[in-house]
Amino acid sequence: MPNRVSQTFGIDYPIIQGGLAYLAFAELAAAVSNAGGLGQITATFFKDAERLRAEIRKVKQLTTRPFGINFALGRRPVDHFVDVAIEEEVPAISVTAGNPSNVFQQLEGTDIKKLVLVASVRQAQKAEELGADAVIVVGTEGGGHLGRDDVGTIVLVPKVAAAVSIPVLASGGLVDGRGYAAALALGAEGIEMGTRFIATKECIAHPRYKEAIVNARENETIIIKKSIGIPARGLRSEATEKIAQMEEKGATFEELWPYINGEANQKFIQDGDAEEGFGWAGQGVGLIDDIPSVKQLFDNILEEAQSARKRLDDNI
Repeated sequence: MPNRVSQTFGIDYPIIQGGLAYLAFAELAAAVSNAGGLGQITATFFKDAERLRAEIRKVKQLTTRPFGINFALGRRPVDHFVDVAIEEEVPAISVTAGNPSNVFQQLEGTDIKKLVLVASVRQAQKAEELGADAVIVVGTEGGGHLGRDDVGTIVLVPKVAAAVSIPVLASGGLVDGRGYAAALALGAEGIEMGTRFIATKECIAHPRYKEAIVNARENETIIIKKSIGIPARGLRSEATEKIAQMEEKGATFEELWPYINGEANQKFIQDGDAEEGFGWAGQGVGLIDDIPSVKQLFDNILEEAQSARKRLDDNI
């Protein structure tokens, strides 16, 4: 599937694995890259930059294919982590949840390819101005952190594709070959998936988290943290319902923090504690009904995409 995304990032198929906080480690990243996509590990959830270096080297032991490092911007400085990515000559980086300008300045003079996750036309245009090689456009159907405008993927992707000249990847509610084909029809040149890669054999997520994704219907997700300006979609559960109720009652950030922080997230996704912890997931859960290997998943996506293309050819 040669196009600008596959050519820019040196991959067979323009399919990228999302950052997946506390889950995007070497095994999953290497499996995605070996299957022909771009796997990623997430940098800023390691305790220090040297642990990131060790994980990068582990990926290199597991694959000779390109992979990426995701930088989720926020309260924690990322400059030391970016330095390690440069020193280890990683092929690509992606930036989420913030302004990528400082990270891009550090990358000047390197050959590292740059991706930015965006949720609006203006963010995409700004990323292009700063030197992004491609943007990932996430609609409100997606899991984890989202934009504030509640715009769906089917509307947002063509808007962004018409507004920038760099390649666009679609994200949000995309979990199979039908979604991949639809994304291309909307003007994207590839897709990013998060929730779908959680429910794979190579992901370290707790079995209860994977099973919850497989068993969930499309209406069994919920957006939390909207009241504090950082909306994010997760599985509907006792924990997320409690957070939503606290928000309705006007809870402050400080009051919400014990229930929405990384430790609470890890309680479910790594330890399987559904009462005290929570897990992110997009509306695409309604289309997920198995836990394949990453290779099997890619095979399924490509077969479904070809079937979708045939249907289009037969009806247009």
